[in-house]
Amino acid sequence: MTLGRDLPPLRDVVARYGLTSRKSLGQNYLFDSNLTRKIVNAAGSVEGQEVLEIGPGPGGLTRSILDQGARHVLAVEKDRRFMPALHELAAAAEQRLSVLNDDALNFDPDDAFGGRVLIISNLPYNVGTVLVARWLESARWPPVWQSITVTLQRETAERLIARPRTAAYGRLSILAQWRSTARIAMSIPASAFVPAPRVDSAVVVIRPSMSDYQDVDLSLLSYVV
Repeated sequence: MTLGRDLPPLRDVVARYGLTSRKSLGQNYLFDSNLTRKIVNAAGSVEGQEVLEIGPGPGGLTRSILDQGARHVLAVEKDRRFMPALHELAAAAEQRLSVLNDDALNFDPDDAFGGRVLIISNLPYNVGTVLVARWLESARWPPVWQSITVTLQRETAERLIARPRTAAYGRLSILAQWRSTARIAMSIPASAFVPAPRVDSAVVVIRPSMSDYQDVDLSLLSYVV
């Protein structure tokens, strides 16, 4: 089920509600629907799936998730300014979109979902690393998330897949490769965003795995690395 084609262009929504981006919240808009569609495709089929999106902003990626048949999307947005635009989108989505005005750092997917969920997000740059590390450190394993498909700074994405004895290898590499398989699905140049950030981005797909070391003390490992 796709959204109605009478939805206004995303740029018009941003202009109508005066949604200037805030650097302090890591906000950079992605208006290109071809790119948002490719990000959703990187996650695999979302048809009939429950999806968690962090930091939807005006709802560009949200539109693509809904257009590709997600059963329901829970969008968690900290910035109250986006609520009118997101509620407008929720009305067009006919109960397939719920919007939560909350800080993602206070939100635990394990508490919010009874079944498995896909996480698909253009994560705000200022919290991307923290959120990915937190999801990888979930006390519940296998976790509630089936996969994580997120847009991150290119440098952060490369740390997730870095090999030992390389400059990028560190805590995030160890966590990701201990508990999951991670790959960079695509690159996104800084020029694709408005306003353009100083660095390029990459879309990373993370899928949980059951390693041979599941009896490791998670808190001790996190402390050591």
